[in-house]
Amino acid sequence: MGGFFAKLFGSDRVDLWRRFERLQESNSGTMSTFYKVRDTKTGAVAGLKLIDRRKQDPVEARYKGLEKPSEGEIGTRITGPNIVRTLEAGVSTTGDAFILQEFIEGTLLHAVISAKKPFTAAQRIDLVRQAATAIAAVHAAGFVHRDICPRNFLLRPDGRLVLFDFGLTVPDKPAFLQPGNRVGTPNYMAPEVIRRRQADRRLDVFSFGVTAYEICTLQPPWPRSSAAQAALAHESPPIDIRTHWPDIPPALADAIMACLAADPARRPPTLDAFLKLVAGVQA
Repeated sequence: MGGFFAKLFGSDRVDLWRRFERLQESNSGTMSTFYKVRDTKTGAVAGLKLIDRRKQDPVEARYKGLEKPSEGEIGTRITGPNIVRTLEAGVSTTGDAFILQEFIEGTLLHAVISAKKPFTAAQRIDLVRQAATAIAAVHAAGFVHRDICPRNFLLRPDGRLVLFDFGLTVPDKPAFLQPGNRVGTPNYMAPEVIRRRQADRRLDVFSFGVTAYEICTLQPPWPRSSAAQAALAHESPPIDIRTHWPDIPPALADAIMACLAADPARRPPTLDAFLKLVAGVQA
């Protein structure tokens, strides 16, 4: 990973806390810490993700010999109106990889859903479309996100939904999606991932389906459970979305429920296909 950054961004390591003023620390993950920072030279405000190499290296070791791009490189390749912009990536003087991103003022979609304040019908349709558009951009760039869930979307005050965090993202190739690589958030994991079967980009379609269901209803399609329990729950039919939203447009209901199919072959094959299914939906 360090070799990639040295090649792409130069061999000089960055003294982060000379270059940046730390404004706020938030959303510390299992392998990284996120800071709101200000560039001491330009005054520009950005988001700084500092990755703990000791924790990340064992995960990256699963892909030894496959030439997996780093998270920073992946971020630069995925672009779109609903994708966080990666501005820079490199290695700090302490040897940890860092990723500099646009700082987005907003609220985690998870927090908005947890507050149980219903969106209007128009907002629900719009947010579902935006989420699908974001994931379609990931797939168009040749990657599978592998951790689609409301915790990885930010909702801006202007209503724009932004997908972030490509820490588990891998190239859309069978070698990176082999049985055994069970990663993600349990209640959003596709059955084939939980069961440790060969997977493809349709695992993101399933996770999107759970997220879209929650946007529309503020409820999960199955009772929340542990990873082991989720494996059993996701093999059974979900609660019909019409139970929670009786007036949901039929095309939207059918498309979301199709995303939740236990069998990947019964899901929309892509998020572009999903967007076509709901193209005519209005509030």
